[in-house]
Amino acid sequence: MSKYTDIGVEKHGHVGLIEIRRPPLNFFNVSLINQIADALEEFDRDVEIRASVLAAQGRAFCAGADFSDPAEPQEERPRADPASNLPINHLYVQAVRIFRNKKPIVAAVHGAAIGGGLGLAVSADFRVTCPEARFAANFTKLGFHPGFGLTATLPELVGKNNAELIFYTSRRISGEDATKMGLANICVPRDQVRAEAMKLANEIAECSPLGLISTRATMRAGLADRVMAATNHELAEQTKLRATEDFKEGVKATAERRIANFKGR
Repeated sequence: MSKYTDIGVEKHGHVGLIEIRRPPLNFFNVSLINQIADALEEFDRDVEIRASVLAAQGRAFCAGADFSDPAEPQEERPRADPASNLPINHLYVQAVRIFRNKKPIVAAVHGAAIGGGLGLAVSADFRVTCPEARFAANFTKLGFHPGFGLTATLPELVGKNNAELIFYTSRRISGEDATKMGLANICVPRDQVRAEAMKLANEIAECSPLGLISTRATMRAGLADRVMAATNHELAEQTKLRATEDFKEGVKATAERRIANFKGR
């Protein structure tokens, strides 16, 4: 487990813990998503692990993508993922790997889950949160298109119209409101979020490991493929919008904490 640089990985009985360690805001890059996917695959191979918790250090759970990093590591001839035809080291190829894991995940969302960070939180089966947490798909305020498979996963959680409301307004939703709309499952005081997530994971881990894997495979049948199809479309739209003046203005306005002056070009 020493191979991980941006996450901590621990075993607590039948529960695995993955802790994101890029505080205070835990912005993600390809390497971080790759490490999370690797850790989940490691848990899948470990017969003692029956469920996992995804948590984070710092103020935020994950405040989104690190725009200062390149989209993916550069190689002279990157291998292609046979399913998506994207380079094997592309962010979305690594993201889809998370959705292909076999065992239940509980996300401990103690702070902001923004943009792709929301996508990461939604990749888990369940979310434990607190009133102070904020959930947002802020892509349209950036002049951008939603990503990380959210166009497939979010409507399944909160319904199509609620997903549209979240996407079209880019509004931030409190942990309490997220729980009411089904975006989160449990809302507790902030200092209890991780413990409550571990409690839920342990409750899951008391069940038959073979029964869990079988039932989860049925409940999530086709999800990873739906996410892959969604990310392929999302990437095409994001690539177009990344070249616009509005995207540059959206990123700049967000950094300067002001309302963007979009021109529609």
